[in-house]
Amino acid sequence: MSDLNPSVTRSSLIMASGTIVSRLLGFARAVLLASAIGVTTDAADAFGVANQLPNNVYAIIVGGVLNAVLVPQLVRARSMSDGGKGYIDRFVTLAITVFFVVGLIFTIAAPLLVRLYTADWTEQQLALATAFAYWCLPQLFFYGLYSVFGEVLNSRSAFGPYMWAPVLNNVVSLGGLGAFILIFGADPTGVRSVANWGTDQIAVLAGTATLGVAAQAAILLWSWRRIGLKLRLNFKFRGFGLGPAMKAASWSLAMVLVTQIGGLVQTAVASTAASARTSTEAVASVAAAAIAWLIFMLPHSVVTVSIATAYFTRMSQHAAAKDMAKFKTDLTTGLRVIALVSVISTAVLIILSYPIARVFAGEYPATVALGNVVAAFMIGLVPFSFVYMMQRAFFALEDTRTPFVFTSIQIAIHITGSLILGATVEKQWLVVSIALLTAFSVTIQGIIAYLLLKRRIGGLEGFGVGRSLMLFILAMLPAAFIGVVVLDQLGGITEGSYPLDRVVTAVASGILVGLAMLLIYLGLLWLFKAPELREVTKQLRARFGRKSK
Repeated sequence: MSDLNPSVTRSSLIMASGTIVSRLLGFARAVLLASAIGVTTDAADAFGVANQLPNNVYAIIVGGVLNAVLVPQLVRARSMSDGGKGYIDRFVTLAITVFFVVGLIFTIAAPLLVRLYTADWTEQQLALATAFAYWCLPQLFFYGLYSVFGEVLNSRSAFGPYMWAPVLNNVVSLGGLGAFILIFGADPTGVRSVANWGTDQIAVLAGTATLGVAAQAAILLWSWRRIGLKLRLNFKFRGFGLGPAMKAASWSLAMVLVTQIGGLVQTAVASTAASARTSTEAVASVAAAAIAWLIFMLPHSVVTVSIATAYFTRMSQHAAAKDMAKFKTDLTTGLRVIALVSVISTAVLIILSYPIARVFAGEYPATVALGNVVAAFMIGLVPFSFVYMMQRAFFALEDTRTPFVFTSIQIAIHITGSLILGATVEKQWLVVSIALLTAFSVTIQGIIAYLLLKRRIGGLEGFGVGRSLMLFILAMLPAAFIGVVVLDQLGGITEGSYPLDRVVTAVASGILVGLAMLLIYLGLLWLFKAPELREVTKQLRARFGRKSK
């Protein structure tokens, strides 16, 4: 019998397609941003810190508070006489109010936040980062709207708009970056000093970034109308069942605080690497770490988030019905499909870390600095994606306390390690070492999360997750060997080699190496008769076969 539910497969495909388009545009935006202000420059780090502030909170909002609280409660609210409409009105009103207040407080506190997230920066660089932050921090409010509006759609099994809305964000941002380059010119090597930035340049670069997030939130209201919902603010919160949601949110908010502290320490330590930067030596700092994380998040966003989001609603329904057998089936099926993609993605992106970095960096030293960070981050992709899926399992069970526990352990390891690395590691290798630390701490987090989940719902040994993971690794190893051979035949990763000569040659090399690895990997899994591959293939054929008729 099939493990993959056709409706889940369709939902995952819709979300994945939107995420793929969005991520491709996001890559284009990152390349254009690197052309405008560089990767290993002081201006890039200043904008990176400012734009990272709202993004950090947004990632936590989506991964913690709203996912933990909103979807399970909305699923239950649909059994009310009004189909959950009153609950939606009140919850959305409360969320909008909270996000507005939080966004306002954070924006006012921009100078303090910038100083908290940086160390060893000059006053001029701090001033530029603060100016960027005033324009970027209002994104918190719009990210909050986007998250709330989108999760309401997800609870009604309308998954597509939530994943496609970021496409509009990227289009607006691309337009803003294009305008910036046309008006003020490109500066990939940091010729323009931080002292020479004017208010018009800051407004165009950071203002259009915030405008994109606002557009991303606004377009979801149109999607609401398509499923028969209208936004009606209702401030009558008492006596309408919001108490359980607020109780669940308390642990998630605690997790927000812990994670924010960890992010603050990591960014502050990484920012010190910029002090070792010279005119001849490129040193990775905050901006390089942000681009490396963008690359790291590509397979996670396309596959893990899509799969986890689609299964989350079903797991919430099974948890509400006390049907733990189906709950476990959904959880383990999601983990196996996630592993199918994450294992080969790890190998491909490590082997291609330098050619990928060349797309963003114009010079060989910057390519090496960024490529090393990308490779280090990728080591933690599989455990990171597994943790994400297991968190959704706890959230579906309306258990936000346990994710707080294993997240706190991971953050404690990361904070301790970051401080030690900041005091002992050479600045040139600091961000690389932090990326490796991230992979290590997330792996520990994943082991703890699995043990706690097993204790909560019982054994998962009979569902084949471990067997599938080992099978994927066995298929990945020959594929990785072929990838290294093909890359070496193209010229390797030395300065001036074909894969690193120009952006177009880096892209061409990446396509050749990636296709070779993918063909070997899929071919071996087919020979091994991996049920996940055959099941996904069958569902894809059924889906697109019906569509083509």
